Amino acid sequence: MLPVPENRKISPSLVFFAISSVQIGVGALGFQRIIAKTAGYDAWISVIIAGLATNMILWFMYKIVELGKEDLGENHRYVYGKWIGGIFNTLFIFYFTTFIIIVLRTYIEIVQVWMFNDLNVFLFAMFFITLCIYIVRGGFRTVVGIAFFGVVVPSYLIILFGFTIPYSNFRHFLPILDHSAKDLIKASYQMSLTYMGYESFIIYYPFIKDKQKSKKWAHLALLSSTGLYLYTALISFGYYSEEQIQKYVWATLTTWKIVHLPVVERFEYVGIANWCLIILPNACLALWCATRLIKQTYRIPQRIGVYVVGAIALFIIPIFKSREQINLINNLLGSLGFVINFIYIPFLFICVWIVKKVKNKT
Repeated sequence: MLPVPENRKISPSLVFFAISSVQIGVGALGFQRIIAKTAGYDAWISVIIAGLATNMILWFMYKIVELGKEDLGENHRYVYGKWIGGIFNTLFIFYFTTFIIIVLRTYIEIVQVWMFNDLNVFLFAMFFITLCIYIVRGGFRTVVGIAFFGVVVPSYLIILFGFTIPYSNFRHFLPILDHSAKDLIKASYQMSLTYMGYESFIIYYPFIKDKQKSKKWAHLALLSSTGLYLYTALISFGYYSEEQIQKYVWATLTTWKIVHLPVVERFEYVGIANWCLIILPNACLALWCATRLIKQTYRIPQRIGVYVVGAIALFIIPIFKSREQINLINNLLGSLGFVINFIYIPFLFICVWIVKKVKNKT
């Protein structure tokens, strides 16, 4: 691949928004129930453990691009060769395409359950994916610009969790460490699935200026996401009893029911509408990553690849209709994301390190 021109790169500080925007998605609306089922109210510890683990994986990503080539696709060819490297690239194309499908289908399900039961899945997906294609066609800087607004504009939602504090009972957390280490580790695994998305960093790394300066912003983004999830978990655990939180599929949305403003009676509707801006960078960045890999692997221009991936996502999304089907595909993607982040990325680092050593000796 040709070097990326300077006018197509982003400043190091924008890496913060690129990572933060993709980590906060539909998972933030209901992760509390999942981890509380495993580790009860000790699950807030698992939120921290999983968050720190993402920083460790990010360190591996930096080492991969510093020792080998500048992005994932080129590193696959560097380590495995052209043909096997192309197979691994194709697996990641599948992963990011599936990521788009899951994010959008889960959000549509939320809109259907909470607002419009008879919402046409195909039409909503068509308009949303068309918008994503339009944004990605504008280039990577446009995608990051949307990520910036996806973080900044809905940030006021964080403050509104404070409405629950007068009604919370933080004695729910006592006694601390009431669950086994096995439960905490299992809940950390489940929480790590919510943090997914930051692995896209290893694909857009060549588009960053002053790459060394980006390290602090990248790690800060992961720490801020961890802090946000920890804050949300603590607020939710304080407000709900353990039995209640295990019944609510979307505990964050249910929490917003307590918010009553002079001009808004049902604030959860506002929150759901605003969440569309939060998941938009999720889908756009995944679409950009998938088409970037298509360009590298099959020499198909991104301006064509976006239509191919968009069409695939559009026709697959309506297939999933029931909650069980959506849960199944969510779990499959979560397991795949865990393998990619916590098993494959360290393995690729070892492979790049070995190949680098061998080539230096020859």
